[in-house]
Amino acid sequence: MTMEDIKNEADTTSMVSMALYTVMYPVFNQLEKVNLSAAQTLRAAFIKAEKENPGLTQDIVIKILEKKNLEINYTESLLRMAADDVEEFQIDRREAEFQELNERARALKNILSTIPDEIHDRVRFLQTIKDIASAIKELLDTVNTVFRKYQYQNRRALEQQKKEFVKYSKSFSDTLKTYFKDAKAINVFVSANRLTHQTNMILQTFKNVV
Repeated sequence: MTMEDIKNEADTTSMVSMALYTVMYPVFNQLEKVNLSAAQTLRAAFIKAEKENPGLTQDIVIKILEKKNLEINYTESLLRMAADDVEEFQIDRREAEFQELNERARALKNILSTIPDEIHDRVRFLQTIKDIASAIKELLDTVNTVFRKYQYQNRRALEQQKKEFVKYSKSFSDTLKTYFKDAKAINVFVSANRLTHQTNMILQTFKNVV
């Protein structure tokens, strides 16, 4: 697989800024242990640059891989790393429903991140698919519980993000059906990354609105 192929795969995920929080945030966290000030400055600079130029972080990461002549599947690697918690997406409220929302999102991302290890074993992958379906349902149930129990001024934004999550969940299901016909694992990885991103966006939307 060429680096151009890797970049093309990455571009198809439709959330090019995912590289910032999946790849770079862990780097900043490690750097903080060595030089807190430098890490904070670098983090702020990347966040600002990514906001002004979406996809910049992804381009930098891919250029580094290209420079080092590393033959990796970028999309697969992104999915493997995407299970890690991102502080910026974690809901801070202490109420049980919000903490459960954090947990349900974490559980779904963890299962999605195992797809590369399970996809070539049909029996195990079928069980993983069932686990993903259950995790999606549990996350949506928790979202609906929060909707019923709490009132928000910007409820429309929450409803819209929920619709996006449902849309990408259905798209993931359709991708799985196609996979069992064409055996193209990369399309499953791309779709799983999209669903992971939408899971994070649910957390972020609740965090910003509540």
